[in-house]
Amino acid sequence: MDDAGAGPRRLVVVLGDQLDPEASGFDGFDPALDAVWMAEVEDESTHVWSSKPRTALFLTAMRHFAEEQRAVGRTLHYTALDDPENRGSLATQLAADLTRLRPESIVMTAPGEWRVLQAMRETAAAAGIPLDVREDRHFLCSVSEFAAHARGRKSLRMEYFYREMRRQHGILMTADDRPEGGDWNFDAENRRPFPAQGPGLVPPRATFPPDAMTREVLALVEERFAEHPGSLDTFAWPVTRAQAQEALSLFVEERLPGFGDAQDAMWPGDPWLWHAHLSAAMNLKLLDPRDVVQAAEAAYRDGRVPLAAAEGFIRQILGWREYVRGVYWTQMPGYVQRNGLDAHEPLPDWYWTGETPMACLRDAIGTTLENGYAHHIQRLMVTGLYAMLLGVEPAEVHRWYLAVYVDAVEWVELPNTLGMSQYADGGLMGSKPYAATGKYIARMSPYCRTCPFDPAKRIGDDACPFTTLYWDFLMRNEDVLAAQPRMALQVRNLARIDEGEREEIAARAAMIRRDEIPVPAHRESERA
Repeated sequence: MDDAGAGPRRLVVVLGDQLDPEASGFDGFDPALDAVWMAEVEDESTHVWSSKPRTALFLTAMRHFAEEQRAVGRTLHYTALDDPENRGSLATQLAADLTRLRPESIVMTAPGEWRVLQAMRETAAAAGIPLDVREDRHFLCSVSEFAAHARGRKSLRMEYFYREMRRQHGILMTADDRPEGGDWNFDAENRRPFPAQGPGLVPPRATFPPDAMTREVLALVEERFAEHPGSLDTFAWPVTRAQAQEALSLFVEERLPGFGDAQDAMWPGDPWLWHAHLSAAMNLKLLDPRDVVQAAEAAYRDGRVPLAAAEGFIRQILGWREYVRGVYWTQMPGYVQRNGLDAHEPLPDWYWTGETPMACLRDAIGTTLENGYAHHIQRLMVTGLYAMLLGVEPAEVHRWYLAVYVDAVEWVELPNTLGMSQYADGGLMGSKPYAATGKYIARMSPYCRTCPFDPAKRIGDDACPFTTLYWDFLMRNEDVLAAQPRMALQVRNLARIDEGEREEIAARAAMIRRDEIPVPAHRESERA
């Protein structure tokens, strides 16, 4: 505990993903009368088995933000994780401090997680202290605006929402209100694989060696969460607003020009490639998405970045990021229970270790655990695809994603996992599941060249588990998928498989679920 004194008029609650000094919770803040409240609590790292990089990023960013609050003269009540008086959860810590401080009211910017919002409301009500929850204006679209967009729609397609946002904010629009380049998106130009020799020389991402405060946090996390997954050996994320802005500038100048061509491509041992690595900074509110979008658009208009690269990147921020938040808050609390494909398998244990003979999964999970990061295709079309084809319980997949990635906050992670990756919302977000055989991975990466499994085979000792499970997935869900127009061709392909082969596919898929398939003794490294 620190900075104790007379009870404040207003206690401004700041959560670990609300590190913005201009947030709505600070509106009207009077340093003579008001105080800031922050707490590091164990429950936020244990309600899902949070990885060491994720926990460390939140804690060190919080401590740096707290120092900035003290520096500008704001009274701060801060509970550190190793404080003897730490109560272990946000709700119990806040309840204890409300008893001690007795503020006239509590003020906070709206949380990014339903669970936390409910806990804050219940805690304030139990204490008999008014709670003022204010709109989070970090976002370009408010929850009420998205609700108006969603009203009356059976499905919520990002593309239509994205066009509305482009028009509303005048981003990449011509003087006569048309999209730059004549098209709303250039996604078709952003799906190229790398050439055979690889991605070439990619400019390095911005890294920030841990300062003394961060080193203290890293040591604390290693001690307190020793059994949690992940490594802190490569920790170099931006943890302050200044560092995040430096990372944005470096990306726009050096990697955004090459971002468009191969943003969906993968390369073994290189998790960073041309990607921005800014989502964690934005989700902690160290970066304003308006600044990110404006920087990318300015680079295009100055002739420094191709339109396809600028548009593809802006679509992720102005379109997808705002869209998934809207889906989350208009669909909760029931969204987390959705299971449109009736999937109930457990998540394989090796998702927490990366110990699998499948080259693509070994690399994607390995870099996830080492860095707390994997780019969107590794998440969607490797780890997510395998879980969907296997038939894993969507809530288990959700908890894994929320635990392992440094940029995981529930408002953005849950719709991405349940809706986009697992198709568990029954098509609310997507018009079809992202189902593919191992051939997709072979096309977008060289993983299959050194993998013992053959992506072209669906049965046999060396058949790729992705390919076997793809056909098993179609068979298990044939009736549901046949009703989806965009899946009709894939489902019709089942008619070409005779009953005997169907039984072989199902039998091999069952072995894969039991993790009983033998690894072929040979390695077909010659495979092109």
